[in-house]
Amino acid sequence: MVVLAYVAIAYVAAPGFWLFRDDHAPPPLMRTTTTDGIPGDPLNIGLAGSHQDLIQAFTAAGWRPADAITLKTSIEIGLSVILDRPDPDAPVSTLIYEGRRQDFAFEKPVGSSADERHHVRLWLKQPDQDDQQPLWLGSASFDRGVGVSHDTGQITHHIGPDIDAERDFLMRDLTSAGWIRSTYDIPGSGATDDGRNGGGDRYFTDGKAIVGVLGTAG
Repeated sequence: MVVLAYVAIAYVAAPGFWLFRDDHAPPPLMRTTTTDGIPGDPLNIGLAGSHQDLIQAFTAAGWRPADAITLKTSIEIGLSVILDRPDPDAPVSTLIYEGRRQDFAFEKPVGSSADERHHVRLWLKQPDQDDQQPLWLGSASFDRGVGVSHDTGQITHHIGPDIDAERDFLMRDLTSAGWIRSTYDIPGSGATDDGRNGGGDRYFTDGKAIVGVLGTAG
């Protein structure tokens, strides 16, 4: 009964409260939402390049594609955290941008389990055209540990507050791997010292998104 009550509150009642509270709020700009419609992580990175370039760049930098969320992968990430054992392809939660879940998610573990990791979700913003490369917009953040959402009580990863540092880390990693030709800034979600993501975690940011143009010197 206790478990059923927790599930009802954390996964039904609490998300419903947030949807009611934000029912008349304008849609956030350059922000994701959770699958429950709660404003999520800001978009803080972009990558211009083909699908193949994207895969090769992250592979060269030592990042792994995240597994899809299934019962099997959910059990595996739980055991990874509890038993402190590796799960380099652990799934990441779904976030929504412009009505779509992420097209790709990549991660780079820290330590011996999936408790801590660098990770990024990416959405295809601009399809391949004759005169323009595809543009992938993404949200990069650092998972600092597993806990419960401050907003809903659901089990989730908590992110580190300095999302600019994670954005810059990812760009440096791809640059060191030889896959960033140039970079430029675009307006992001806007500067804030006290943002909150879908899990209620505080973050701060200069509000910019850095776009890296993918490609090797050769």
